Amino acid sequence: MKLPYFEIAAFSRRSFAGNPAGVCLLEDWLPDGLLQSIATENNLAETAFVVPRGERYELRWFSPAVEIDLCGHATLASAHVLFRHMGAKSETLRFYSPRSGELGVARDGERLVLDFPARSATPCDVTPQLAEALGRMPLSLYEARDYMAVFESEADIRALKPNFALLMALPNHGVVVTAPGTDSDFVSRFFAPSVGLDEDSVTGSTHCYLIPFWAERLAKKTLFARQLSKRGGELFCELRGDRVRIGGDAVTYLTGEIEVPNES
Repeated sequence: MKLPYFEIAAFSRRSFAGNPAGVCLLEDWLPDGLLQSIATENNLAETAFVVPRGERYELRWFSPAVEIDLCGHATLASAHVLFRHMGAKSETLRFYSPRSGELGVARDGERLVLDFPARSATPCDVTPQLAEALGRMPLSLYEARDYMAVFESEADIRALKPNFALLMALPNHGVVVTAPGTDSDFVSRFFAPSVGLDEDSVTGSTHCYLIPFWAERLAKKTLFARQLSKRGGELFCELRGDRVRIGGDAVTYLTGEIEVPNES
């Protein structure tokens, strides 16, 4: 069985930057074990699987280790494939995720804009285990799907050299670290070794709570963010009530097909 497959650099205007995502187009859902095997074989931060359902698309995301509840860069990549390579004509694509509900991606010139749910983060105590895992004590700590550790400066974020074995032992999905930016409103990095990602290149889903947090702290609803991974990424952010808009560019790196065993 041959399946159309694409690799897209999301949240970047050039190849070899941003966050690479696999996008696999399906006519119907394959067994979960096969989806996970494809994502493991691809060995990218996430592989998105897309199934058309009338006027919208069902969407699921897998890391090399597990299925993910919400993924921004692979959703952006999926929309890029549908607009650029599959001829989608509408200005907005509607997706449905079994784990995160209704999602949207709209065209804004050459840029694509995610419509995702805003998520709140609750203050919590900094544990000695977390401070040791990050190698530095944050100013404050919040908890959502992930821990969110707030630091004083962009230099602090760049200097972090976490212990991934210790991070893996923490109870949450991952740890996002953040601080005010020097040429952006805020910066971040994201570590999630428990799902197979020591450091993610650019993470749309963490901005579901980074945007509300910094919008309140900076008293502005439109923000520009950078993720300070080795590949780097730019995110154009806006808080709209209980939703966030996350804009970014995308570039095609690979088009082709993958061949997998026929399932009975």
